[in-house]
Amino acid sequence: MEKNFYQFKAKSLQGKETEMEEYRGKAVVVVNTASKCGLTPQYEGLQKLYEEYEDKGLVILGFPSNQFANQEPGDEKSIAEGCLVNYGVTFPMFSKVDVNGETAHPLFKYLTNELRGTFSRKVKWNFTKFLVDKNGKPVKRFSPTTKPEQLKGSIEKVLKVQ
Repeated sequence: MEKNFYQFKAKSLQGKETEMEEYRGKAVVVVNTASKCGLTPQYEGLQKLYEEYEDKGLVILGFPSNQFANQEPGDEKSIAEGCLVNYGVTFPMFSKVDVNGETAHPLFKYLTNELRGTFSRKVKWNFTKFLVDKNGKPVKRFSPTTKPEQLKGSIEKVLKVQ
């Protein structure tokens, strides 16, 4: 059987096992995050996107990762507090994962296999974003420096928003 987004699960920041199946029928942005990164202010833009499109069927899933220059050294509690206090994040956040290599979370192995980066499949840095359509098909990958508001056109296309 061909793999799809809905076959995966991940542990939320609160420790709850979450099936990606819960997001069936929604457009999904999967992003690897870090709280000590120069791009961390993107949380704010991601939250704005989420607020703007949530009622139209968008969900954003944040996956903290400490694989880039030790920029996510904290535990789940400190990550959750940082996201909430500093950026008012209300979209789902997950436990810290690896996004590259042997120990990469299966969801990231799948996404990077489906959508290559510019030079390789590897996630190059924090805040790499993957857009998955309402049928669970990965459709577009965005670089870490792509600002969240620059995703609007692609999100609207997937959501079929006029």
